Amino acid sequence: MPLVALSLGSNISPERHLRDALDALESRYGYLRTSSVFESEAVGFAGANFLNMVVVLETDESLQALSRFLKEYEDRHGRVRSGPKASGRTVDIDILLYGEQCGSFEDVELPRPEIIENAFVLWPLAQLLGDEALPGTAMRIGDLWQHYDQEQRLWPVDFTWQGRRLSRADDL
Repeated sequence: MPLVALSLGSNISPERHLRDALDALESRYGYLRTSSVFESEAVGFAGANFLNMVVVLETDESLQALSRFLKEYEDRHGRVRSGPKASGRTVDIDILLYGEQCGSFEDVELPRPEIIENAFVLWPLAQLLGDEALPGTAMRIGDLWQHYDQEQRLWPVDFTWQGRRLSRADDL
């Protein structure tokens, strides 16, 4: 089964939406490896801060079926697709990695370009898969994070899910 990495983000009732998304993902896919949860300033627009995290799971579901499930989930939970791309979100779940696949697959680009563009994706991904090479490159994900040089403010926050502490504000 391919290893899948997903980025989750929300800036509209973010605690509730992240917990609900984690519940739905666990219900469908089973065990989830979870990163810390990070708060970050909105990128590309003026808006409320986001909560972001990454989850890693395994599935025998096809990439297309996974993508379809995630879009349907987002839509059922208030995701508005008619507005500007850079805008507030109830929930945003992006496929970052699907096994070792590289390239464009219908509406999914793998690995997702935002991995190396956004600290709120790269830092939590490095927590979970830091020793792994980014598919299509020889660069370890942890090394990409260590060499990340863009200005983006984010910080770990206290967050629990199902009685488990996923992160603390003083995590480094």
